[in-house]
Amino acid sequence: MKKILAFVLLLQTTGLAVNAQAPPQVKTVNGVVEGVTNAHGIHIFMGIPFGQPPVGDLRWKEPQPVKNWDGVRKADHFGPQAMQKRIFSDMVFRSAGTSEDCLYLNVWSGAKPGQKLPVLVYFYGGGYMAGDGSEPRYDGESLSRKGIVAVTVNYRLGIFGFLAHPELTKESPHNASGNYGLLDQNAALVWVQKNIASFGGDPAKITIAGESAGSISVSLQMASPLSKNIIAGAIGESGASINPTLAPVPLAQGEKSGLAFAEQAGAKTLADLRAIPAEQLLDIASKPTSARQAPTVDGYFLPKQLPDIFAAGEQAKVPLLAGWNSAEIPYQAFMQGTAPTPEKYKEKVSAAYGDRADEILKLYPGTTQDEVIQSATALASDRFIVYSTWKWLDLQTKTAGKPVYRYLFSHARPAEVNAKPAPAGGLPPAMVGASHASEIEYALGNLSADSVYAWTPDDYKVSATMEGYFANFIKTGNPNGKGLPKWPANTGTAPAQVIDINVQTKAGPAANDARYLFLDKEYMK
Repeated sequence: MKKILAFVLLLQTTGLAVNAQAPPQVKTVNGVVEGVTNAHGIHIFMGIPFGQPPVGDLRWKEPQPVKNWDGVRKADHFGPQAMQKRIFSDMVFRSAGTSEDCLYLNVWSGAKPGQKLPVLVYFYGGGYMAGDGSEPRYDGESLSRKGIVAVTVNYRLGIFGFLAHPELTKESPHNASGNYGLLDQNAALVWVQKNIASFGGDPAKITIAGESAGSISVSLQMASPLSKNIIAGAIGESGASINPTLAPVPLAQGEKSGLAFAEQAGAKTLADLRAIPAEQLLDIASKPTSARQAPTVDGYFLPKQLPDIFAAGEQAKVPLLAGWNSAEIPYQAFMQGTAPTPEKYKEKVSAAYGDRADEILKLYPGTTQDEVIQSATALASDRFIVYSTWKWLDLQTKTAGKPVYRYLFSHARPAEVNAKPAPAGGLPPAMVGASHASEIEYALGNLSADSVYAWTPDDYKVSATMEGYFANFIKTGNPNGKGLPKWPANTGTAPAQVIDINVQTKAGPAANDARYLFLDKEYMK
C-alpha cells in the first residue's frame, strides 16, 4: 500500500515522491527514476541519462535526446566517467571506470513537496581532458542542506569532446564541429530546465558554476546563444575562455588539427575514425606528439570569440560571481627551474618581454628572493588563468548591467595528514598562497570528504564563509547575508572592489588591476 501511495505522489505535480519506507522516485520526461535517501534526508539520484550514448555513428555528434523507458530506472550509482587517462592526482572518482557512454548527471535534493528551490548546475574542471561529476569535492549534499537543488554533469573530454574535422562539419545540420563537450553541457542544462521541477527545483532559477575548465565552460555557456537564456546566474572559479586560457580557435584551424589527428591515427575518412575502438583512440590522442584539439568558433554553439560577444553585450546578462586563487601555480612555472634570485628573475622577464621588461618589473618587482617568489608566482598565475578571469569580470561589468562580484581566495590549505618534513636546503617551498583548485572543497562545503589534509577550525571557518556566499548567490543573485562580511558588487560606476576570502575575510579596492591592464595589451592584440 505504501509503495502504491508513493507512486501516486510521484504522479502529482510536485514530482518528488518519497516516504519513510520507499526509495524516492521522480517522473522525468523520459520515465521514472529511483534514487536513494541519505541519513540527512537528502534524496540523491545518480547516473540519470540526459543524452543517448554517444557511441558508433553518434560519436562526434551533438547529444541526442534520451529514449524513453518503461518501469522504474535505478538511479542509485554514478554513471561512467568520460573517456580519459589518469592525469591529475587530486581527482578521486566514485564511479566505476570510463566509457564513451558517459552522458549522465546527478541530482541532490532536500526539497519538500510543493517547493521550488534554486538550482545549481556544476561543471567539473580538468583542462577538458579529465574530471567526473562523481568526485567527492563536487558532492551536492552540503548545498542541498542549505535549500538548493544541486546537479553535477558529465561531458565528453579530449578527442571525444573536441575533435573538429571537415567531414564532421559537412555532416552537421549546423555546419559546425568541435564543441561536443560543450554541447553536452548545454543538453544537460536543457534537461534540467525541463525536469528539475520534479525534483523540487525552480527551472527559472538555474545558476551554473565550475572551476578551471568548468569555469571556462561557464563563460562559454554564458556566451552561447544556445544556453544564455536558460541561466539566472553564473559562478566562475579560476578561468574564462579568453586568450591565453583555453580560448577557442577558428573552425578552420580546428579542422586542420582534426585532419592532423586523423593522419596520426591512420584514418583516411571519418568512418575510419569512428571505427577505431575508444581505448585505442584515447591512447593515440594521449601521445605527446598528438595534435591537440580545442573548442572552436563554430558559428553554432559559439558564433564569435568570447570577448567579442561580451563586448557587444550579447552574453547572458545575469549576476556573475567569479575570482581566482592567490597562488594559482608556483613561481617555478615562470622561473623554469632556476633559482629565484633577482638576477635570474630579471633574465627571465627580459627573455619573455624584451623591451617591455621594465614595465613588467615595475608591476612584478623582484629585488629580493622573497619578492621574486611572490612576483614570479603572481606573473605565472596571471599568465596562466588570472588574466582571463579578470577580463571576463571586466567585460561583464561593462556590458551586462547586472552586479558582478569578484573574489580573491587566499587561504592556503593545511599540511597533508602524512606530510613529510621538507629537506634542509634546496629551493624554497613552491606555493606561497592558495593553489589552483584548492578552493573547491571550501566553496562547496566538502572539506570532510577529503582526508588528505589536516583540516583545522580555521579551514572550516573559511569554508562556512565561502559556501555561505555561494549559497546566497545561488538563491538571490547576491552573495551577502547574515553573519557574512559585506561583499560589495561591481557595477562599473566606481573603482573595482574585491573580497579576500581567508580566515579574516574582508573587502577592499582591487589592488593589482594595473597588471591586468598591461596584460590586456598583450593578449587582446
